[in-house]
Amino acid sequence: MGKGMSYQIPEDEYMYSGDVACPGCGAGLAMRLALKALGPRTILVLPASCWSIIAGPFPYSALSVPVYHTAFETGGSTAAGVRAALDMKSDRETTVVTWAGDGGTFDIGLQALSGAVERNENFIYVCYDNEAYMNTGIQRSSATPFGAWTSTTPIGHTKDQPKKDMVGIMAAHRIPYAATANIAYPEDLVRKFQKARAMKGSRFIHILATCPPGWRIASDLSVKVARMAVQTRIFPLYEVENGVKYTINVRPKGLPVSLYLKMQDRFKHLTAEDMAIIQENVDREWERLEDRVASS
Repeated sequence: MGKGMSYQIPEDEYMYSGDVACPGCGAGLAMRLALKALGPRTILVLPASCWSIIAGPFPYSALSVPVYHTAFETGGSTAAGVRAALDMKSDRETTVVTWAGDGGTFDIGLQALSGAVERNENFIYVCYDNEAYMNTGIQRSSATPFGAWTSTTPIGHTKDQPKKDMVGIMAAHRIPYAATANIAYPEDLVRKFQKARAMKGSRFIHILATCPPGWRIASDLSVKVARMAVQTRIFPLYEVENGVKYTINVRPKGLPVSLYLKMQDRFKHLTAEDMAIIQENVDREWERLEDRVASS
């Protein structure tokens, strides 16, 4: 937040204790914070993901809002259908939210998502990004960063492509709002959800959500690792309005990326040369973001 400013996170809880997330799960914390901002007039669309499990088995749920479980690839189209049904009932107050992982957003669900936001369907699409298909065994996705170990990119054959720029893809659709968020910055996250809730049309929020088993970190390091992702500029916090106005929300310290990478055993095989490549890529992307801010 800006100098001299303060922000109050709502106290109301819409996520019960007793969910089945792993200890230290960033996706669980992300949901708790998001629902605090969204409030009780919310319907969640959950494509196949870790959250299909975390919420609990039917007829039980760790969430106090309605949940619609749907197929992996249909997060965008299902949300559009739920919104249309509510509009037919003259319900303009309930917020429809798709809550999907990176596999269901960057990969399997991209077609339905792109189709929905191209029509500017009136819903919020959230990607909680733990950078792999964690629920099914830590397989690589197009959100997996360069050099990361996964079960399908083992040591010696780790991922050699950069992470897909999903916010850039959404901004190219000229939707009203797209933003990044991070569990280590709860005030920024809550503010962005409240801002998105007050808007109409397609809104997209990309949350970095640490995964202790998949990232090979201790559960008590989830928030610390997430914060380091911002401070090293690996995951900058910014928002884009109408595809053209870019705003950086948190000015990072610009720490070396090696500090972030060395905290996670999924990167323990990286050489100094590998880290230099990652640093170069991060610096280039940060400069690109600064240019977009300056020209918007």
